[in-house]
Amino acid sequence: MTTTLRPSGPLQQGADGARARHYDVCDNGRPVGSVAISTDDAFGPTAGVLRSLSVEESRRRRGRGVIAALAAEEVLRGWGCTRVRVEVPADNDPARRLAAALGYTERSRNMVKDLGPDAVPLPAGLTSRDMSQEEFAAWRQDAVRAYAQNWIDRGVEPEQARLKSETDHAAHLPDGLATEGMRFRVLLQAGEVVGHVWAALRELEPGDTGGFVFDVEVREEHRGRGHGRALMLLAEDITRAWRADRLGLHVFASNTPALRLYESLGYTTTRYNLAKAL
Repeated sequence: MTTTLRPSGPLQQGADGARARHYDVCDNGRPVGSVAISTDDAFGPTAGVLRSLSVEESRRRRGRGVIAALAAEEVLRGWGCTRVRVEVPADNDPARRLAAALGYTERSRNMVKDLGPDAVPLPAGLTSRDMSQEEFAAWRQDAVRAYAQNWIDRGVEPEQARLKSETDHAAHLPDGLATEGMRFRVLLQAGEVVGHVWAALRELEPGDTGGFVFDVEVREEHRGRGHGRALMLLAEDITRAWRADRLGLHVFASNTPALRLYESLGYTTTRYNLAKAL
């Protein structure tokens, strides 16, 4: 058995260094599967993505998937990529096992919650209001830096992290606080701001629109008092106001307190985001 990759389409290239290509997975020259790889639009041309990998059912469990993935990684190295990531649905245990065997580790996960029709009131003493323009300006300046640092702390190269943060904020907030489908709320206790939440109306999965929490933060001096849970309740209310019944979010795997909070609120994992250095 000789497993190789054979291009099944032309190399697609962009002016900014982006690349993408599809390959057949071949066994002694016969196609038995497919692989798609690209550079990462979010992190730039030095980061790669293993977009898909499949092997015919009758040809599985013989190491072909491992060989094909390793060959795809070698192509990405040739493109100058220093890291590669892959997204795995939560219910695809074989793909997670394969990724683990190849050295991929969980970097983050996507979670979702089905919302009931009834809002849960905020705890006594807490109120909320929309974020002001002045508060938004201060938040944005710090948010771009902080989000980039989150990725750097998880092994992403500084330039890739900076590009990811700047690109995401520019794409999601083209009109700042007035961007359609975006909502910023602040949580107050006795009139003092203790935290904020940024929620958006977006497509969670193809054909499935719902709310999505982009940012939730409790100010450091007010942590440990249940305010994070209250902010997530605000995000649920925002989502219901959009007449949506699902709320999603993205959380870093190392953020154990946040994971515990979301699980306690009824969120379930829909996708694992895995990565490795090349």
